[in-house]
Amino acid sequence: MRQKATAECKQEAGVIVPVVDLRRCEGKGDCLEVCPENVFEIRRIDDADYAKLGAMNRFKLRVHGMKVAYTPNADACRSCGLCVTACPERAIKLARAS
Repeated sequence: MRQKATAECKQEAGVIVPVVDLRRCEGKGDCLEVCPENVFEIRRIDDADYAKLGAMNRFKLRVHGMKVAYTPNADACRSCGLCVTACPERAIKLARAS
């Protein structure tokens, strides 16, 4: 595993959160490796999330091992943006917490 990168965080924790587009995510884990706040986990897609996807997206997930990135610690995000830059599928965006 690579060493976690460091970046100057731009926000207090919880103001901005990462949002993962499960239609694009292939669960490669680049976000997990670069996040200094341990926001991400890579795991099997939840059945409810899988059911919401179209046929092509479900097929793509099967090819990629049914793994995606989830953000169980999204409230720890400090908006460094490393995950957005690291994601090869461009599946992560930063958004204001609701």
